[in-house]
Amino acid sequence: MTVTTIAADELVLSGWSAASAFGLGADRFTAGLRAGTGAVTALDRDVWPGPYDRAGLIPGFDIAGVLGKKGTRSMDRATGIAVATVGMLLDQYGRERLGEPERLGLVLGTNSGSVQSIMDFTRESLTGAKPYHVDPARFPNTVMNRAAGQSAIWYGLKGPNTTIAGGSLTGLLALNYAVRLHRCGHSEPVLCGAVEEYSVPRGWLEWHARSRDGVAPADAAPLGEGCAIFLLESYSSAVRQQRRPLAAVRGSRFLAFADPAAVRTVLARAVAEALAGAGLSPADVTVLAASDSGDEFGAQEEAALADVLGAARPTRVHCRALLGDTSAASSAFQLAGALGELADRPDGIALVTGVDRDGQVGCTLLGAVG
Repeated sequence: MTVTTIAADELVLSGWSAASAFGLGADRFTAGLRAGTGAVTALDRDVWPGPYDRAGLIPGFDIAGVLGKKGTRSMDRATGIAVATVGMLLDQYGRERLGEPERLGLVLGTNSGSVQSIMDFTRESLTGAKPYHVDPARFPNTVMNRAAGQSAIWYGLKGPNTTIAGGSLTGLLALNYAVRLHRCGHSEPVLCGAVEEYSVPRGWLEWHARSRDGVAPADAAPLGEGCAIFLLESYSSAVRQQRRPLAAVRGSRFLAFADPAAVRTVLARAVAEALAGAGLSPADVTVLAASDSGDEFGAQEEAALADVLGAARPTRVHCRALLGDTSAASSAFQLAGALGELADRPDGIALVTGVDRDGQVGCTLLGAVG
């Protein structure tokens, strides 16, 4: 299916940025995916003790080095990654071309914010001279919306500011929320995406969550970190500001499951309904970015996709094997990978899917803008 025309009010993604184990910037992310070279490396055990000896870290990322020393003394890693990634996107166009600050919204996904900050603050409150002898400057890092709030403050974004948490589906949920925010007239344009940091406390939490009888499964993927941020706006806004629309948001569908054995059926239904709602057939899908979790949920995801897509053989985008398990940022990276593939397919349709072990499946469709 070729997308040759598009309505003025249709929503498009017209820019994006990423910070990942491939490095800083969208170009490095796309080049890393296309090269297919894994970015997960051995950890310096003196710096990163814990249950994992490998992880997908942003190479050499230093908050003060990227953002400067002013205002970053108490900034945690998740917030620093988010602020840096938002800044890279804003720098592509200049903030003056993104409209009034009061209309520029931000929807940022995360799972728990900074687990490191939460653990450090709790430890300090228990080990200090008295329980309330803590550094008050570090308290804001313990709340989930710290990264979104600090990003808005740092760049003067005064529109709606929202934090979304949804496990590995967080990136798709953030985009879906941004679409609703725009369509309800609350913001134009909207920045949306998701962030995840690597830390020793997060490593231990993930290890215990995956382990059975104190032993983590052998197929447990190493952890990763990073952030992907997208610019969502109407087609008319993109044209007016001389920004090239990268893809139209053709629809999303999210469903819940109570029984893990039902994932295959529920996800197949979600994908089928999303395609039907967008007026598309399985044969139209040319790019597929699945979660590739490699576990029992991943196996059911693959089965569901085979059920719906049948003989179709879309180009696959693989993020997890190269970047590690980036948790909240997982589906945001899948979206970024899909955008990279659509750039070479003027008639392309991308399907991004995910399964969260806490009971939700989802998918999003993107269409190339010809």
